[in-house]
Amino acid sequence: MSLLDIKNLTLEIDIAGEWVKALDKINLVINEGQIHALVGESGSGKSLIIKAIVGAIPQRWRVTADRMTWRGQDLLTMSVKDRRKVIRSDISVIFQNPKNSLDPLQTLGEQLTEIVPESRIESRLFWRRTKEREKIVIELLHRVGIKDHKLCMQSYAHQISNDVCQKFMIAMALVSEPKLIIADDPTRGMEVTAKSQILKLLSRVNQVRKLSVLFVSHDLLAISSMAHYMTVLYCGQTVESGNMLQLKKRALHPYTQALLDSAPSFRKDLAPKSALSSLDGTIPTLQHLPIGCRLGPRCPRARRECVVVPSVRRVHEHYYSCHFPLHWDKK
Repeated sequence: MSLLDIKNLTLEIDIAGEWVKALDKINLVINEGQIHALVGESGSGKSLIIKAIVGAIPQRWRVTADRMTWRGQDLLTMSVKDRRKVIRSDISVIFQNPKNSLDPLQTLGEQLTEIVPESRIESRLFWRRTKEREKIVIELLHRVGIKDHKLCMQSYAHQISNDVCQKFMIAMALVSEPKLIIADDPTRGMEVTAKSQILKLLSRVNQVRKLSVLFVSHDLLAISSMAHYMTVLYCGQTVESGNMLQLKKRALHPYTQALLDSAPSFRKDLAPKSALSSLDGTIPTLQHLPIGCRLGPRCPRARRECVVVPSVRRVHEHYYSCHFPLHWDKK
């Protein structure tokens, strides 16, 4: 069953009096109990998609879509009050820099205690309700791997390490018992050990609670170990999507293959100081977007036909948008 269903999502930004499509016909479907990876370079529009989902878009921006539903409810036509209710109860977001997302003037314990939903409190007596809140908070902190809950609850955000702070953000995301967690590059800047702990924690939450996860990142090594499905973005366009194992085995879009090739290799036969594979050029700015396929100026397979936006093609459950995919012989 699909939880979030987005078809042809377009987001336009007014830049110097001209409307620019920062997102151009994005397609995204997240099913129940699925870890869905959203991959792309910085500037591909990953964070803009998150903002469009949760409704954190300035009023001067224009958002349109053929379909943008949450469990069958239309998010675009929903009132602001109803949408906030959905986001508060069903969707949680984990940001890439947790310390900037927390209140520096409150202890972590105060921040986590105050967002415990009333629906989880059974007692009507106020002194018992306080104890119940504390019990729920302690259980959550233990569940995400924070053993010294007293020290954590008494500390401020700047007094704890980044990995513990990220685990605390995951606890805050779980307190409302949501159906979907959006993790916006939660392991950026972390060392390998801390990164591994965060990834294992999200995988365990998905397996134990059947919680859906939208994992946003550009770290393919991290994503490939846990994701079931992957959607690849480039410059605000969906270029390819499909089963994670299938994409790793046989990518059809040149950009997806370039991302896979850019990941460090640990082969024993690899020569010392071998150069990492990279795609020439840089991602264009919103003011200078190329016409047609936006990868065209950087694509090694580009031809004259690429000045036209490629349509979405399908091979079984594998979708891609390219005039000259990798399984075609280039003439």
